[in-house]
Amino acid sequence: MAVKPLEDRVLVKPVEAESKTASGIYLPESSKEKPVKGRVVSTGPGKRLDNGKRAEMSVKNGDTVVYGKYAGTEVEIKGEKHLILRESELLGVIEG
Repeated sequence: MAVKPLEDRVLVKPVEAESKTASGIYLPESSKEKPVKGRVVSTGPGKRLDNGKRAEMSVKNGDTVVYGKYAGTEVEIKGEKHLILRESELLGVIEG
């Protein structure tokens, strides 16, 4: 099953937070925060402008992005959690 986002939406697979601190202490499941970064799996064609053309998306497949803690809609695809967000809900792209 493939999901192709519509308009200016982006399909993101959240990157889970580390379960161990830098000093080697394992964190319990209850203390982990909700993920705020993920990898772009698929993008829509872009928002349609007033002149009928589409705006170019500023992210592409494979980009690692940062988004708001409660942004987007959670969906399950092939047993894995994903998020569908509008491009405007993305806060930034992690480079490097």
